Amino acid sequence: MPLFGAHMSIAGGLHHAVLAAQKYQCDTVQLFTKNASQWVGRVPPEDEVRLFRKLLRQSRLRFPMAHDSYLINLASPDDVLYRKSIEAFVDEMHRAEQLGLRYLVTHPGACLDSSEDSGLNRVAAALDEVHARCAGFRVMVLLETTAGQGTTLGHRFEHLGRILSLVRQPERLGVCFDTCHVFAAGYALYPEPEYRATMRAFDRAVGLSRLRAFHVNDSLKPFGSRVDRHAHIGRGEIGLEAFRLLVNDRRFRHRPMILETPKEEAGNAEMDAVNLGVLRGLVAPTPC
Repeated sequence: MPLFGAHMSIAGGLHHAVLAAQKYQCDTVQLFTKNASQWVGRVPPEDEVRLFRKLLRQSRLRFPMAHDSYLINLASPDDVLYRKSIEAFVDEMHRAEQLGLRYLVTHPGACLDSSEDSGLNRVAAALDEVHARCAGFRVMVLLETTAGQGTTLGHRFEHLGRILSLVRQPERLGVCFDTCHVFAAGYALYPEPEYRATMRAFDRAVGLSRLRAFHVNDSLKPFGSRVDRHAHIGRGEIGLEAFRLLVNDRRFRHRPMILETPKEEAGNAEMDAVNLGVLRGLVAPTPC
């Protein structure tokens, strides 16, 4: 069975993400290590770090991960923003390593008024610097597939393959496959022949061995819209059967699958429980 989990809040302290994941009987968890809408966050005190790591060790959570700040743009052609993004990402790496996390998920960035090739080169150069400054770190960076809004890179599998071919240490990188983003970018996930064609395309461009985690989200917007709007599982444009194919794909039995769906709905504030229940209910029984 895949490892199901959700992005959890750190309000009140980093350890609250672990406690929330345990409350929903998650197998894995994702969190921000600071406010995702700010460049600089507070330095977590040592006692808070120790508590987080202690609870994480005591939990059954596997492959815990963080998502970096949405402000970071490692593809920016603007030298000031580019340098600021690299410094912020190095800080994200230090936080993730300090907390004992396995993965740090990041969007490749947007090339803005430059070309895609230039943007991809900038991302690779930034990652090379980050890796050099974080030598010996265990945390692995996961490049996330994107919907392709504006000039965002990562909406074609080839973008990710290109970055991996350019960096000096590709073994320190993996990919996070976001179902909403991939669907909105124009890769079909249902019916089964289309799902398998999409996975073959990913394998050719990137390699399935580099697919380390999933963000499992339905899409409010239609196929190929290139608009990133998450929906509850089975209640969006992707539909339930695509997720049934994914969670029963034997190649991904032990991969973390993280919900980033809306937390609340009118009359029901426990949507993580609902969505996790839907995903678990889609897993076919193991034959005796």
